Amino acid sequence: MKLVHITFITNRLKNDFESLNRGRYEDVRLYNEILKAKDVLRQDPFKGVKVQRKLWPKYYVQKYQITNLWKYDLPGYWRLIYTIEANEVMVMNIILEWLDHKGYEKRFGY
Repeated sequence: MKLVHITFITNRLKNDFESLNRGRYEDVRLYNEILKAKDVLRQDPFKGVKVQRKLWPKYYVQKYQITNLWKYDLPGYWRLIYTIEANEVMVMNIILEWLDHKGYEKRFGY
């Protein structure tokens, strides 16, 4: 069985995540939902929905040179967007961002 690691694409995103826990009630709730999602993805890194290549926002391709894109639905119409990298010993889920429904529609051009 491969080791599964969950990480953030940048330290800034990780800090933004940690700051949610010190925010308003809604922010703390989102923080806890992302924590739960990380636990689920640690158990099954492919638990989310794989986004078809033709639907990938150019933003992710240009900024991060992704080769795959996944989304995980969070409560309250939030989406966790991530990519997966793997080798013989490890699977790494790399969180790119989390978006509310409006932000998700804008990013993906819906």
